[in-house]
Amino acid sequence: MKKFLTLIGLLWLLSACSPYQLVNSEVYNDADLSQYSTFRIVTPDMGKLPPGMEMVTYYNIAAAIRQEMLMRGFTESATSPLLVNIAVTTHREIQTEPLMPPGGYFPYNGPYYPYYMWPRYNYGPYWNPSYYSNAQVITGIYKEGVLTMDLVNINTKVPLYSASVATILNGGGNGYQELKGISEAVTTLFSKFPVPLLPQYRTK
Repeated sequence: MKKFLTLIGLLWLLSACSPYQLVNSEVYNDADLSQYSTFRIVTPDMGKLPPGMEMVTYYNIAAAIRQEMLMRGFTESATSPLLVNIAVTTHREIQTEPLMPPGGYFPYNGPYYPYYMWPRYNYGPYWNPSYYSNAQVITGIYKEGVLTMDLVNINTKVPLYSASVATILNGGGNGYQELKGISEAVTTLFSKFPVPLLPQYRTK
């Protein structure tokens, strides 16, 4: 009986674990994101969708990010200085590699660097690749994909925050997660976001 209960407990724990893993969560330039009241999400007309991404997937990712921002008291505005930029990495690689490409070339240089919809070189003179030189892609997660989110002040071109989550592709590595999976991945993406959820959205 004890063995049976132990097995049930183990299965419960496994089912309770999220299949999504936070890769990194870091604030840059001593930014205080709570000083911002509005935000806007990168749109395809600001750049290009990452390879293999369809508009429906973009809309699902944007909707999940929007919900997380709204639940933290931000208001969406097309004129907001706070831009939420999106990137995806999908290459499979068994070695740990730096997120920053060799030589710091942007926006995209080979399979090791996230494909940003709004190229990072647009961050301007305040962009400093050394901020990200210690950010490593975790071994073996490329197959499932990594979703990266940058927050940048689009007016001053100052990078403020970056976070990444695996996985954004389905288990077979043949396509993106559906809406439910994307929502769960984005929830993990925001799990260490420096601005907390409003009280009414916190779990008791």
